[in-house]
Amino acid sequence: QVQLVESGGGLVQPGGSLRLSCAVSGSAFSINAVGWYRQAPGKQRAFVAAFTTGGVANYADSVKGRFTISKDNAKNTVYLQMNSLKPEDTAVYYCKSTWPGNYWGQGTQVTVSS
Repeated sequence: QVQLVESGGGLVQPGGSLRLSCAVSGSAFSINAVGWYRQAPGKQRAFVAAFTTGGVANYADSVKGRFTISKDNAKNTVYLQMNSLKPEDTAVYYCKSTWPGNYWGQGTQVTVSS
């Protein structure tokens, strides 16, 4: 069993920044297997960022150059730094672990609005 808890969401103006955190715990897990997804109102949940098996960061085209995924192995935490935010980034952001199975966090709301 893997537990994931997101934090750091909120309301931000267009052009602003936020940093999301995903704290991971459980009996067996790998933070290298944790990525970020988002679900905008009326849309399906979509991939945002994750690490490949080789440890390289991979991003959705819509966030390349603006978002950065990183991890702190000592804190068992994965981060998503979001810069130059746009209204279309408004969504509930989830972290997901794909090992040893698929586990999701509860999500954190990000709203980009003036």
